[in-house]
Amino acid sequence: MSKEDFIIKSDDGREYAIPDINKFIKHLTNFHTVNGAGNNSLHEENGFYFTVTDEFYLSVKKMINSKK
Repeated sequence: MSKEDFIIKSDDGREYAIPDINKFIKHLTNFHTVNGAGNNSLHEENGFYFTVTDEFYLSVKKMINSKK
């Protein structure tokens, strides 16, 4: 899988290609969730900002599952 397989939109609407989806979801899970749900915190990556809502977190998990 290439990073072009995983494109998300930042809070300001820019597209971001996730370079390593496994590291990305692991970080979100460890630092931006509570009991398996997004905790509305702000994640910054390479100048892109993402509010980790439950909807955002689940959409990233869904991306992973759809590529398996």
